Amino acid sequence: MAELVASVSSNTVGNLATEYASPYLSYFFRFGKIVEEFKNQCKALELKKDRVKNDVDAAIRQTEAIEKDVEDWLTRAENELGVTQILEDEIGHINCSKWCPNWGWRYCLSKKLAKKTLLISELLETCNFSPIGRRAPLQGIEFITSKDFRDSESSKSAFIGIMEAINAKGVNMIGLYGMPGVGKTTLAKEVGKHALEQKLFDKVVMFTMSQNPNINKIQDKVADIFRLKFETSSQEGKAEELFRSMQGVNNILVIFDDVWEEFEPETIGIPFGVAHEGCKILLTTRHQRVCTIMNCQKKIQLGILSEVEAWTLFKDNAGVDDGPSSLNDVAKEVARECKGLPLALVTVAKALKGESLDGWRAANQRLNDSRHLDNEEVFGGVYSPLKLSYDYLKKNNSQTTENDIQSCFLLCSLFPEDDEILIEILIMCGIGVGLFSHICLIEDKRREIGVALTKLQKSGLLLETDNAETVRMHDVVRDFAHWLKSMGENRFMVKDELKEWPHMVENFGCYTGIALWNCSINIDNFPDKVKLSKLKILVVSGKEILRVSSTFFEEMKSLHVLILIDVNFSLEGLQSLTNLRTLCCIDCKPENLSSLTHMRNLEILALFGTNTDEILEDLVELSTLKSLYLSHDEEQQINFPPNLLSRLTSLQELHVTSENNINLLELNSLSRLTALSLTFSAEQGFQENFMFPKLQRYNIVVNGYFGYLRGLTFRTLKINNLSSLLSAFKDLFCNVEKLSLENVDGEKNIIPNLCKKRVNELTSLWLKSCEDMEFLIDITGEQGSSVALSNLVEVDIRNMNCLKELCHGPPPTGFLRNLEEVSIEHCKRLQVVFQMNKISEKVESQAPLLSRLTILKLYSLPELESIWNLESSHHEIASLRSLKELYIDCCDGLEQIIGFAQEDEKLYLSNVTCRQLCHIDVLTLNQDYIIVGDHEEVFQVQVCSLSQLVSLQIKGCEELERIILPKDQVSSSSHGDIGLQPISFPNLATVSVTNCENLKTLFPLGFVSSPHQLKYLVVKQNPKLAQVFEVEDGREVTTKKEIKFDKLERLALEELACLVELCPKGYHFVFSALTFLIVRECPNMTTGFFIDSNHFVHSKKIEATEGPATAQSTVHNYMFWGSFMRDTLSHYMEE
Repeated sequence: MAELVASVSSNTVGNLATEYASPYLSYFFRFGKIVEEFKNQCKALELKKDRVKNDVDAAIRQTEAIEKDVEDWLTRAENELGVTQILEDEIGHINCSKWCPNWGWRYCLSKKLAKKTLLISELLETCNFSPIGRRAPLQGIEFITSKDFRDSESSKSAFIGIMEAINAKGVNMIGLYGMPGVGKTTLAKEVGKHALEQKLFDKVVMFTMSQNPNINKIQDKVADIFRLKFETSSQEGKAEELFRSMQGVNNILVIFDDVWEEFEPETIGIPFGVAHEGCKILLTTRHQRVCTIMNCQKKIQLGILSEVEAWTLFKDNAGVDDGPSSLNDVAKEVARECKGLPLALVTVAKALKGESLDGWRAANQRLNDSRHLDNEEVFGGVYSPLKLSYDYLKKNNSQTTENDIQSCFLLCSLFPEDDEILIEILIMCGIGVGLFSHICLIEDKRREIGVALTKLQKSGLLLETDNAETVRMHDVVRDFAHWLKSMGENRFMVKDELKEWPHMVENFGCYTGIALWNCSINIDNFPDKVKLSKLKILVVSGKEILRVSSTFFEEMKSLHVLILIDVNFSLEGLQSLTNLRTLCCIDCKPENLSSLTHMRNLEILALFGTNTDEILEDLVELSTLKSLYLSHDEEQQINFPPNLLSRLTSLQELHVTSENNINLLELNSLSRLTALSLTFSAEQGFQENFMFPKLQRYNIVVNGYFGYLRGLTFRTLKINNLSSLLSAFKDLFCNVEKLSLENVDGEKNIIPNLCKKRVNELTSLWLKSCEDMEFLIDITGEQGSSVALSNLVEVDIRNMNCLKELCHGPPPTGFLRNLEEVSIEHCKRLQVVFQMNKISEKVESQAPLLSRLTILKLYSLPELESIWNLESSHHEIASLRSLKELYIDCCDGLEQIIGFAQEDEKLYLSNVTCRQLCHIDVLTLNQDYIIVGDHEEVFQVQVCSLSQLVSLQIKGCEELERIILPKDQVSSSSHGDIGLQPISFPNLATVSVTNCENLKTLFPLGFVSSPHQLKYLVVKQNPKLAQVFEVEDGREVTTKKEIKFDKLERLALEELACLVELCPKGYHFVFSALTFLIVRECPNMTTGFFIDSNHFVHSKKIEATEGPATAQSTVHNYMFWGSFMRDTLSHYMEE
């Protein structure tokens, strides 16, 4: 009854309050309605977010770049949902106390819910996106690191010459020529990089022409950069579309790398000359004559290194010094034999690194004896040192191994120029042609081929890429490999963009390796049959689906490796290939699959993107089959006949990466299985007694998907939506390298619940929505501290509502020592990230904890109190010396960012983002980038020693009064014992300060005493700001002081009601580079702006005598000026 009366009274009063009283009363009496509206909006936002996220995932799978507004909306939605979870917890608390409500608390919560509901409604109204993403543009210029570009007198001279030509009127074609290996491509990339950084062009495009230009490929690359989707498929049609598109861009630099013959830019679609005067072309070539026939207005030679420069480069790569010794004397002679060519110097130096004196002498003699190898006209001596590096592959290896490493090198030359070569394909080829034939197991052969590739990279004969699953070969080294295989009885032929079959010659039968890439579908004279009796490896790739006759392979009886890409053929035509060991088909349309059974020596069968709905039971007749790869290019199931796998008794590797019906129990019958790639669902025969066999390599995905040609670089487990039968992975958890668990419930920790061993090979850990997990490690029940997770490098944890800490109990030895990146978000019970207050003596004696941590991201952790919990007596055992990026948001309970640092240890952070913190201690850091936002209770944020600070953004700090304390207040502050030095920002380029209601002054004038780098200054919506630059002692200067802002390009002062001056009285600012100025709604401002004859903008306090003759009245309300509007400002008069 009491409850009914209370309800009626509440409704009555609530209605009266709503109708007659202040809207604020409704926060008391409409609490239930406000809560209901809030929950409905939260649910709607959650559904909308999931739908947008699904659309984003679909776009990413189509390799589209997601639109910025979509990404921003998703981030805002996730942020809001994180905050709403906290508010729902508060609602639950009030509901539990409904008989004795706290009216003040209810009012505050009701107000917060109403505001949040309105914000969510606005967010929902802005989520109609079309499209979600666009085709991702290519970078256009492959930015290079400083180690790739070597300054030399020749490169400096060439660089200056190119830049002068680029800036010169009437010059639109520039030629850079020089010997192979001299560094033309590297210099061209540096030019492109510089042109972009200096904003000389709107677009910079770079691509390789090579001896056989792939025009279609080049057109596609340019189209991606310009976000152009071709409507036509012909080369001519694409050229026309590109031509029209590029004409719409004012300034373009196009870099044609490695040009061999004359060509017309228009055939690609590059508007040039009269058609587009803003388009400039830089081409690189080995031959000066190419510059001549291409009518280059400026021809620049890139010469070799001087003897001193060559020796510096050589000794850096060979590991020798300048000290007097017999070895160094010989090393200098060897360096001289490299003729000043950077490529030769690097490859020879790496080959001889660590050699004895006798080894160096022998190398020197061989270089002297091999001069007959040189073709002076074209190669200028580069082949001789490359030959030395090639021969040195034999050093410290058995005769069998040395031949295999050299053969591995030559195999790489079969792939297209500048191609990123998949290591997995190389392994298939290598095993097929018999590399390391003395080894039986494929796993051991795979390891040896990997070692060989590493040796080739260390020798400089192969290049690393950003992808651990690929390698690359320099075009000059590739030419050298082709030169090696151009003589004798074991030759290679490599053709790209083949339009007609090569002419038959007498020695055509001498070829042991042929690769025909991107063959035209209408290739002329493609034979029905060709006699290649010694051929061991054949690669045929079509531009589109290329039809090959079933009789084409009949006279290739020695063939060991056959790789077909985009080819339509009949397997019946392969019956005569009884020696075939490797068959790899990528995106092919094979017919008569039953003919596979005739290949009785087949060891590797790979069908990638090749639709094979039903795997034939006849495969059991392939008694030598050791490795099987199967995948679809469509989402359809691969069906295996029952008990087929268990009868493939020789199988050592199985890779099935499409949906399938494999009975997992059959895997236990494969006693030789060492490698497994497999995706399967939880319903797929997951019997209780099943356990994965011990594997040396694996890539296993449960209830998920991965690409069809993924290598086995890492041991990977990705388990989604599986909460039982995890014991099946028991042996795999112990040596996994990359582990991903999502929606895996029922486990409180990884160690010891999932694995009782220490998981010390794990390098990457990704956890999401594992609701019951409380710790990564729980060792409270064990004695002492043993090694665990010692190699963990990356940790990403999301939506783990029960997570309390990473390690429960004393941290084990090695834990946290190799961590480089940590990201944790939406873990509402986490209080401390790194709990280190129970460090044992054994751990203390090791290297500092966290000393490799470079990135730390923390988001929506409402209970987080501290990032690191470390006793003051243990500060010396932890170090943040490598920390570069720090991101903190929605961590309302966090009071301290950096709680420890070793003496004399400086932190060089490149990115610091801290939002919604209640208190920040003094930071003594060297930082590149700071964002401070929503610090409602922060009165003074102190920072010092920011010698590397580049960008500073401050937004929404409602109680912030000062950014930097005046000098006379530093020592008297609560942190005075730290001994802050005067602030200095020598590298600051960008400053943005907006919506800080109590900010009164921006910076002391001493801040701009030498503003060498400042480019952008934006100050908006700070209603109490009176001064941008404050004179610290308050005294006026008696003589005019001029301060020059040599790089400031943009200045914006908007909605600053109390702003009196930008330039204090007695000072005079000069902006020599200013291109944009806006002053809006600054009614009390007394600073005027003027322009002189050099088009420099001047700023000074307006004297009363100047009155209306100046732009003062305009400044009060609205003034916009751009460098193209020079007459807008009053003329500056010298005083």
